[in-house]
Amino acid sequence: MEKLLSYFLHAGFTPEEAGTIAESFSYKKLKKGEFFVKEASTNKYLGFIEKGFLQYFIIIDGEEKTTYSAGDNNFVTSLASFLKQVPAKENIRAVMETDLWIIERDQLRQLQNDLPSFKNFYIELLEWQICCIDESRLDAIMLNAQQRYEKMMEKEPDLIQQIPLQYLASILGITPRHLSRIRSNIR
Repeated sequence: MEKLLSYFLHAGFTPEEAGTIAESFSYKKLKKGEFFVKEASTNKYLGFIEKGFLQYFIIIDGEEKTTYSAGDNNFVTSLASFLKQVPAKENIRAVMETDLWIIERDQLRQLQNDLPSFKNFYIELLEWQICCIDESRLDAIMLNAQQRYEKMMEKEPDLIQQIPLQYLASILGITPRHLSRIRSNIR
């Protein structure tokens, strides 16, 4: 819980507020391959990734297509499912053993009502998440695979070392073979 508490302290909450917020979360460990959200189920939780990595993906014609990913110190949820309480259109799965702190939607709403500063934080978190999704969507259209890989190397160098090649390739929208060629060109 120290990492979660530290996150909220760093976000500008007083120690008392940060403690109240952190205590509203529950610990959950996901094994590699375990789902946080399954397609067609309604997502009831917002999670904070203490350590690990989660892959958002959809299945098209029997093939997994990664749509987003999240690692340490990030929040995770199937946004539309969580906000609207409708079935998720995507899966969210642990790529490696992942330590999460989760909060139910109703508890999150209660925090917003009890702590005006948390409501402002939550709005900023949603805005940031929307911007990340937008950037990811535009990168997929505007950057070639090598440029996307180089950007990932710059922004998340630890992640590249931690996750298996097939997941990294899926995140970049390419085959593992193509990724190997890109890596050999860069070295």
